[in-house]
Amino acid sequence: MKAKAPEIVVVVNPTKVDLDEVREVLQDAAAAAGVDAPMLVETTEDDPGFGQTRDAVRNGARLVCALGGDGTVRAVAQELVGTGVALGLLPGGTGNLLARNLGLPIDSLAAAAATAFTGRDRQIDVGWMVVDPDGEQRTGNVQAGADNVHCFAVMAGVGFDAEIMNDAPDGAKEKAGWAAYVASGGKHLADDPFALELVVDGRAAPGGPARTVVVGNCGELTGGMALLPDAELDDALLDVATVSAESLTDWIGVASRVLLDRGDGPSLQRDRGRELTVRVDPPQLCEVDGDVLTEASELRFMVQPACLLVRVERARA
Repeated sequence: MKAKAPEIVVVVNPTKVDLDEVREVLQDAAAAAGVDAPMLVETTEDDPGFGQTRDAVRNGARLVCALGGDGTVRAVAQELVGTGVALGLLPGGTGNLLARNLGLPIDSLAAAAATAFTGRDRQIDVGWMVVDPDGEQRTGNVQAGADNVHCFAVMAGVGFDAEIMNDAPDGAKEKAGWAAYVASGGKHLADDPFALELVVDGRAAPGGPARTVVVGNCGELTGGMALLPDAELDDALLDVATVSAESLTDWIGVASRVLLDRGDGPSLQRDRGRELTVRVDPPQLCEVDGDVLTEASELRFMVQPACLLVRVERARA
């Protein structure tokens, strides 16, 4: 007799957690929720979750949970887009940014598992970033499986944003958390600016010398900082912030505006749209949901509305 395929699969980064402890917590949460214990599938150095998620969907899973850093979440989310299979978010890694923006538990695996196993499904948008698109990719539809096409559930960035992520060692992130990014950022405050051309829904937006461009599907960073305060996960729009700080004083001003929600200023401009094109000179490092990719001269961003189911807490009566 053929064994029953698991309805719940947890794609877990084994370098982030104690697997035996995780398995015990998840088994207890499943028993309390009245569901079968999930199957744990480990990521590898070669595959951070894409293939494991495809296999889970192919085998009939109805819920696939990501347990690892933001990169694990991104890999699982990308493969669940358009499948109708829900994404569960279990805390791991440094950021847990999608969970933060959804108001989900980020400090307790047991609480997060209870939400994943008993919650409701919410439809959200995702963003897509095309790195140095070819002629057809600049204007037409893009194939999700192409090597230069990447999904993001939270944010993507180019320039300073990617550099600080690239320079924050994994060991430091595990020990110091977001303080590791602050230390890394200090190394790049004096980096040279780059020339920027920004097009939002076919119109030219303010460009000029810039230090970083961040495109977000949602807006909150760790600590409650809202870099993109108008961003919503289900508004069918992407929000973009351009930072053009030239001095330490400018950087302090940008940080103040973000922390105090003071709106745009001389070194911080924000916009929003369904499709954006970013051109930079010279080429700059880029990232999606914390995964640093490569240097690029041109990036195309698109929103795909209401295409991903995420398991969230049930609404209270």
